[in-house]
Amino acid sequence: MADALSVPRAETGADLRRSILDHTRRLLVADGYDALSMRKIAASAGCSATSIYLHFDSKDALTHALISEGMDRLHRVLTGADDEHETPAGRLDALSRAYIRFGLDNPEYYEVMFQLRPERMARYPAEDYRRAHRNVDLFRDALADGVADGSLAAPGPPDVAASVLWTALHGLVSLSLARRIDVRVAGDELIDAAVRQSLAALGAA
Repeated sequence: MADALSVPRAETGADLRRSILDHTRRLLVADGYDALSMRKIAASAGCSATSIYLHFDSKDALTHALISEGMDRLHRVLTGADDEHETPAGRLDALSRAYIRFGLDNPEYYEVMFQLRPERMARYPAEDYRRAHRNVDLFRDALADGVADGSLAAPGPPDVAASVLWTALHGLVSLSLARRIDVRVAGDELIDAAVRQSLAALGAA
């Protein structure tokens, strides 16, 4: 809860919207979705609940906005990594490392994006889901290019192989954030070994 209170407070317009999102993100991570309320957000952000409704219709809309914001941030990171290499294997390596680094450097966003377990929440909008899926599509496209030029051998269709790779990367990030990995092996060496092993399964050198 102390983290929530550390976010700077704002009064009006875009600054208030930003403050509401930041406080909501911290409250979600600290207390969970089911404990979140507009009243609690207002108290944390130093504004009225009515002010929040000027920007967001509900706590579900707030949560969806945070998920979309995190997905867009991740996409910018992944796109930058994808552009650094020309070969499919090089792109997959860069994408994998960028994904892991994003998760470890942005634990609050990562938890909101992938680890919330609300009992009841409005369905994530289909348009936002398609936009978020661009992140997996970057992996799929690199895999498809590798299969096409013979440099990679995906175990199944590229979209399935991309999802399999994503689950491996997600597992590493999730376990690292939860501190469930032996501290004697956690760190850059583990990340490097995990990426190399995942890509070796796809025939990447």
